[in-house]
Order: sequence, then C-alpha cells, then structure tokens
Amino acid sequence: MNAPGSQMLLPDGLSASGAADALAGEIAIVTARAHTIERTFWDTFDGRLHEAGLALIETRGRFALANATTYAEEVSDALARGAERLFAQDVRPGPLRERLSSLLEMRAVMPVARVKSRLLPVNVLDEEGKTVVRLRVEESTAADAGNGATPLPPRLHVIGVRGYDGELAELRTLLTTRLGLVDAQRPVQDDAVAAAGGTPGGTSSKLRVKLRPEQRADAAVVIVLTHLLGTIEANLPGTVADVDTEFLHDLRVAVRRSRALQRELAGVFSPEPLHRFRTGFKELQLITGPTRDLDVQLLEFDELTRDLPPAIAPDVAPLLALLQRRRQEARARMAAELSGAATTALLEDWADYLDGLTTAKEGKRPDAARPIGEVAGARIAKVYKKMVRQGEAIDDASPHEALHDLRKQGKELRYLLEFFASLYSPAVIKPMVSTLKALQDSLGRFQDREVQAAQLRSVGDEVVALEGGAAALMAMGVLVQRLDDEQRGARAEFAERFAAFASREQRQLVRQTFR
Repeated sequence: MNAPGSQMLLPDGLSASGAADALAGEIAIVTARAHTIERTFWDTFDGRLHEAGLALIETRGRFALANATTYAEEVSDALARGAERLFAQDVRPGPLRERLSSLLEMRAVMPVARVKSRLLPVNVLDEEGKTVVRLRVEESTAADAGNGATPLPPRLHVIGVRGYDGELAELRTLLTTRLGLVDAQRPVQDDAVAAAGGTPGGTSSKLRVKLRPEQRADAAVVIVLTHLLGTIEANLPGTVADVDTEFLHDLRVAVRRSRALQRELAGVFSPEPLHRFRTGFKELQLITGPTRDLDVQLLEFDELTRDLPPAIAPDVAPLLALLQRRRQEARARMAAELSGAATTALLEDWADYLDGLTTAKEGKRPDAARPIGEVAGARIAKVYKKMVRQGEAIDDASPHEALHDLRKQGKELRYLLEFFASLYSPAVIKPMVSTLKALQDSLGRFQDREVQAAQLRSVGDEVVALEGGAAALMAMGVLVQRLDDEQRGARAEFAERFAAFASREQRQLVRQTFR
C-alpha cells in the first residue's frame, strides 16, 4: 500500500530555495542536495495507465510503474529500447511485464511527455528527529510541440510516512494557510502532456454525450455523429502507422456506430446526401475488414494453439508466418486506401454536412424537428421487438445466417442504447445492456469462430506448399476442429442467454420506457 501524497503549487514568485527557507522558518526540516533528473512518461493512446492511477516513467534506461501522484515505485526493470512504442511482451519476463500485460492487453505504450526537473528533497522532522513527512520541491520544463521547452508551474510534492497521518494533516494546513500553497489540479505529467499538445489522460473512444429528451432529433444526432467522427479522425493516424491493433478496432467501431445511426434515424437526413454517405461509410468498413479479421486471428492465435499436443505444437509455425504475411499485405492495402483522397474527402464532406444539418430544409427530413426522446424511444422499442421475433424463430435447425442476422440487430440495439443512454434512467439501461451484452458475447463468439475456421480452411493450399506445410496442414485440422467445437459451444449458450434478454420482465420494461 502506497503512502498518501499530493502535489501542491507554489505561490507565484516563490522558488524552490525560497520554499525551503519558508518551511525552515516554520518547522524542523532537513534538506538534501538538489539534483536534476530527466524523465519520459509513457502511456497508451487511450490513457490506460492514467485511468488506473499509474505512471510508467523512464529514467536513464530504467522503466518504473509508479503511483501517478507520489511516483512511489511499484515495479521496475531495465529495458533497452530502440523504438517509440513498447508492448508488454517487449519487457523481459518478470513483475513489470506481468503488471503491464494485465493493464495494457494488446495496446502499445508511447512517450506522452518528457520532463526535465530540478528536485530539492526536504524531510520534515518531529521532536525526536524522525522523518514524519517527505517533501520534494520541483521546478521543471516540458518538451513542447515545437521541440522547445515550456516551463511548468513549480510545485511541492507532499508524501506521507506511514504512521504519521496527523503530522501530514498538520503540515498540509500549514502549507495552505501560512505559505499560500494550493492543491495542483493535475500532476506534472499531465501539465507536460498539455504543453506538448496532447490530451492529459489520453484520447478515449468511449461514447460520452449528454442529450435532453426535448432536444431536436437532428441536433442530437449531430452531437453523437460529430463525436464519432472525432474518434475516427483521432484513430486514423495510428491505424495507418500500425501502432497497435486497437487503433483499427476503435476506428471500425466508430464507423459501425455512425452507420447504425445513419440507418436507424434516417428521418433526420435528406435522402440524397444520406445515400452517398452511407455508401462511403460502408466502403470504409469494407476497406478495413480484412485487416481486422486477421488481427483477431493473430491476437487469439496463442490461445488457440496453447493446448496442442507437444508433438504437433511446433508444426503451426508455417501457418503463423503465412497469417502474418497476409496481414501485412492487407494492412498495406488498407493504409493506402485510408491515406487516399477518397477517404479524406469522405470525412471532410461528412463534417461539412453535419455542420449544416440543423439549418437545412426540413421538407425531406420528417424526424428532424421531433424531440429526440420520441424518436429514439420508438427506434429502440422497434429494434428490440424485431430482435425478440428473430430470436424466438431460431431453433436447432436454423441456419447459421439466422444467428448472424440476430447479432447484427443486437449491435444496432446496443448502439442505440449507448447513443441515448443519457435520456433514460440507468436502472433501465444497465440491466438491458447487461443481458444484451451476454447474448452478444455468445453470438459474437459464434460468428468469430466461423470466420476464423473459414480463414484457416481458405489458406490450406498455400500452407501445404510451404516448407513443413504437410505437418502444418495436419495441425490446422486440429485447430479447425477446435474452432468448430467452440462455435457449437457458443450456439449451445444461445437459448439461455436469449431467454434472459427476452424475459417477461425485460419486455415489460421496454414497453414502459421506450415509446
């Protein structure tokens, strides 16, 4: 357990040495020699470490995972790096790698801030000369977007010592009332990220919008779609640069959400431009599909092959190499398309269209001026009822396509609930999303295993022609059988999970809430 701590800002004009002198006039302290340190802070694009209250700090080739406020080190390791991104698997086996694996999953960390600081350590003593609070005065500069150095507000790090909570509280009172210090609103690294032109805490792809039931439907749709467009544009560079697979995943989710809203609330748009944009976004989805399918195959490859018999486990190496090569080829084609003029024009035109939507003529937009509460409620109720009808018609003899179609409808409903969650009570939305998510997990696993098995079958001729291909083909047969078994398992879950989703209580809740 880390000791409590905080960061406080020094009053204007008070230097590190001045702060030490001011403290010495009030309490017993001992100062150590000031020193200079250069640190690089690393995090994922979406700020996973920041969200966990942690900071990954590189100092002279050593990486430490530390408390984001006190910088108390939890685990560390030396790491030679030559790139501007790191995955958990790039760290040698040990405590640091284990922690990062659970925090980062498939995401890469990148430098988000570089800080050069002059630190003056100060210990606060009690009457017996024991250290009861540790202080550190910091004067720092951050590398900015123009490769210059931006001075950051000088601050005092206040770190408690276990067993001396009372002394810590008394000191904080002294610092605020007598010396004029105030709590820093954010830690050093966040100020440094902002100085570099970044977003403190990272760029999340989570959909967070606040709508009002009486709001015009087209105005509400513009808010949601503008947020989604920002997500697409934010993740586009990382997708093209192939920083990590989550850039493409988040981009595709934002595209799918946009397409769902274009379909489900078509009445707020004029038909002609809507058709053009729906076609463009569909093409964007198709461009990115093959790479994402291969990403999923490769991300799950270790798990899929983990329990292979030792005698055949090495035989999958040619298959893995082939999938990796195919992925690189698909990614190169995708990157060229995403960097091309057509994609740029689509996103720019879409932004312009959204900017003018609320002032456009309403003649061909029957739902434009209606309250979003009415429009959204009607669509949610309609999609839910359609899902119930589809699900009730599925039995053991139903073709795979029936489950795939239900999964598509489930995505539409999930997105509608996400878009308009702020219009309804969490007591309604959360249980509905929970049962829908459980159903979607089964349907998604059913679909994914089918796609993965088909993908393996499709490369059989190529694999057998490779060195070691015959043995690899035999191992592939085991993998395909495993995928087929998992698909059957997902289908077996369907009835129970659909029953929870379509229960009498849930149907009544939908009837009462969404109209």
